[in-house]
Parts: sequence; structure tokens; C-alpha cells
Amino acid sequence: MTESNAPSNGQPTPNPGLPAAAGTPHPGAPQAGAPKPGAPKPGAPKPGAPRPSAPKPAAPSAETPGPPQPTGAHHTDAHHADAHHADAPKPAAPKPGVHPHGAAVHLCGTDPAKFGHVDEDGTAWVRTADGERKVGEWQAGDAAEGLAHFARRYDDLATEVELLEIRLDSGAGDARKTRAAAVTLRESLDEAAVIGDIDALATRLDRIVEGSEHAEEEAKARKENARASHIARKEKLAAEAELIGAESTQWKAAGDRLREILDEWKTIRGIDRKTDDQLWRRYSKAREAFNRRRGAHFAELDRERASAKVRKEELVTRAEELSASTDWGPTAGAFRDLMAEWKVAGRAPRDTDDALWKRFKAAQDVFFGARNAANSERDAEFEENARAKETLLADAQRIDPGADLEAARTALRLLQERWDEIGKVPRERMHELEGRLRTIEQRVREAVDSQWRRSDPEAIARAAQFRERVLQFEAQAEKAEAAGKPKDAKDALAQAQQWREWADAAEGAVSER
Repeated sequence: MTESNAPSNGQPTPNPGLPAAAGTPHPGAPQAGAPKPGAPKPGAPKPGAPRPSAPKPAAPSAETPGPPQPTGAHHTDAHHADAHHADAPKPAAPKPGVHPHGAAVHLCGTDPAKFGHVDEDGTAWVRTADGERKVGEWQAGDAAEGLAHFARRYDDLATEVELLEIRLDSGAGDARKTRAAAVTLRESLDEAAVIGDIDALATRLDRIVEGSEHAEEEAKARKENARASHIARKEKLAAEAELIGAESTQWKAAGDRLREILDEWKTIRGIDRKTDDQLWRRYSKAREAFNRRRGAHFAELDRERASAKVRKEELVTRAEELSASTDWGPTAGAFRDLMAEWKVAGRAPRDTDDALWKRFKAAQDVFFGARNAANSERDAEFEENARAKETLLADAQRIDPGADLEAARTALRLLQERWDEIGKVPRERMHELEGRLRTIEQRVREAVDSQWRRSDPEAIARAAQFRERVLQFEAQAEKAEAAGKPKDAKDALAQAQQWREWADAAEGAVSER
């Protein structure tokens, strides 16, 4: 009693990648082509029954097409009652795929006898909407076991269909591959060596094929939308890179941004090779343009810095030569000019520029330190001169032109001579002290004018005296000019001009009389 043809007759090949079907026979279960343990040897008649010859056409049997007849009225109802009522007494466990009353049952609970049968001679039949067809032969046991065997094959097939449905509904798999697997299974149904509701499986597979076509179209649309989005992102990045490459002079920030663009670029996928290559060439060209401009900029900067180094070395040399000068005014002006040239010379290389600036600043400090020391000494001398002139002014308060005009004039002349001999005072004190001296001179002048107006004979003498004073101050101015004291010479000339005006006034008054 061996099975012939049934195990391989139209059996669909399981789809690669699908999990093992729930209905696949476990190790130790009766396998097609193998004798059942304890069963009679092939060719031997079943115990207690004669070997059947040919089935009698008119005799009704389990192999006759049509709905199987239950062995008892309670057969089906009792079976379902056992499945739905856990508290009911359970009969002894049946063999896998065998109904307690002897009929084969799908693992899912459907009676396979509704969709086919196995004849006593082992011929297996399945019933579909197109009628019955032979699916194989079973010689490894009795008919019930054969029915269970082909039912398990149907369960395996149904499990594959269910997995395809789950895959399609979840959207996790490739819809094209799902459709291909469904088409393969659908085409295998006409020759599948199974017993079960093949029409239902066909309907389900048709729905999978149709659904996978829609899913594939949707996936294609999503893929195209994603591709368009990715292309747009890379076009935007390429355009930004081109703008940087053509215009940016923020070398560090722009270089960092180009690297960020490249990092983002690498994360964008799903673009066809041709388009991706075109966009990459745009980015690459922009980056190369930026690198060329940056390289040219820094090369020019290096040339400028080399030139600035030579120029600043010359300025440092001149500054160091001037640092020992005591010609304070002109040298200070020369240092100001050097500083102006330093500012427009540009930057030398950093380490060189810092060293040159230290030398230049040191030369400045030497000169201006010496000048400040000299100015401090001069300022102390000027303060002493100011105190001496204050003493003269205090003594000059005793000059009284009203009491003795000639004595007052003599005292004033001595005061003026001593005033000039003392020399300069601090600039901020000059106006105050000169003003006090002018007050004393004005008082004496007014007294002289008054006397001059009262005495005609004396007016001529006074005019002559005024002329003499003019000559005195002019001679004093010549001496100061020769001594290199232009300020003293200027003051003496101013005094000479004043006395000249008085002489002119005196002579004019005499001539009018």
C-alpha cells in the first residue's frame, strides 16, 4: 500500500522567504511514499477484508462523487460541539487530520470531505466548480488517512495564500514579488494535489493579484514622488553650492558649508544614476570653482604679506634710526608719518608682523620716552620762571606813576628787561602773567600820556624817548633773532610797535599844537 503520483502531482513549490506552513506534516507523521508503521506490506490485503478488485459502478461508496454521507446523524453536530464547548467531555484524541468518527478534517476546522474524497483503491479526487478531477493516489494507509494527507497539503497551500495576504495588507513586502508569487500559486491550482476549497483559494489569489497591482502602482507613485523630492533636494543643494562657488568670499564659513552639503548629499538616495551623475557634476564643479578662487585669494594674500614684510622692515629701520634724535618737534612729526605708512602697508605673515611691530614700537618708546623726560625737565624750568615772574609782578605793584613818573618809567623798563630775561612759562600760565604785566604797563603809559598832554616842551622830549624805546626794542629783537629765540624776538617787536605808536601820537600832538 504505497502512494503513487500524489506527493508530486501538481504540488506547488513553497514560496521562498515564506515561513513554514502551519499544516506541514511534522517529523514522524505519515509521509507520502512511505508505508505506515504497522501497516501491511505493499500488495497485501487489509486485515479482515479481501483485496478489492474493481469498484462496482452501481454500488454507492465513499469514492462516489458527491457530498459525503455521515455515518450517523449526529456526526457533524457532535464534531462542532466538541470544538466549541471546552467543558464537554472530550473523546480520545484522533490521529492528525482524522475526524473522530473517521472522516478527514482540515487543521482549520473545515471538513475536507466536502471538497473531495479518496476511493478505496487509493484514488484521490477533489471537487471544484468545474467538476471533479483526480489529484493523485494514496497507497500508504486507509482512505481516511489519505484524505487527511491531501487535506494537509491544502492547508499548506492555504497558509501560503494567507501569508501573501498578510504581506499585501501590511505593505511591508514588494508588491511585484507578491503578485508574482500569487500568479504562480494561481496557475498551480488546476493541478494542485490537494483536497480542499480550491475555488476559495482561487478567489483569494485573484484578489491578491488585483490588490498587488494596485499596491505596486501606489508603491511606484510613492517611489516616483520620493525620487522627485530627492532630486529637488539635491538640485537645491547644487544651486547653493554653485552660488558659493561663484560669489562667496567668506572662505572658512563657505568651506564648512560645502562640507555640510556633501554630508547631506550622501544621505539622499533613490535617484536614477543619470540624474544623480548630472547633479553631482554641478556640485563638484561648484566646489572646484570655490577651491580655485580661495586658492588664488590666499596666493595673492601671501604675495601681499611678503610685500608688506619688506615695507615694514624698512619702516622699522627708519624708526630705529630716529629713536636717538633730540630734535623733538620734527622727529615727532616723522614718527607720525611712519605710523601712517605702517597702517597702509598691510599685514605681513603673522609671526613676522608681530616681531616687526615690537621693534617699531620699541623705537617709538625710546624717542618719546626721552622727549617726555626732556619735557618734564622743561616744564619744571617753566614753572620756576612762572614763580620768578610772579615775584616781579608783586614787586611791580609799588610802581606809582602819580608820585614819580620818571621813577615809574624806569622801574617799568627794568621790569620789562627782567621779564624777558626770565624766559618762558608754562603755556597755561602765559596768558594770565602777560595780562598782569600789560596792566602795569598800561598804568604807566596812561600817566605818561597825561603828563605829555600837560607839558608841550616835554612832549617833544617824550616823543624822542619813545623813539629811543622803539630803537631799544628793535635792537633787542635783533639779538633774540640771532640767538635763535623767535618768540622773544616777536615779543620785542611787539613792544617796539607799541612804543612807536606812542611816539607817533606824541609827535602828532606836538605838531598839532
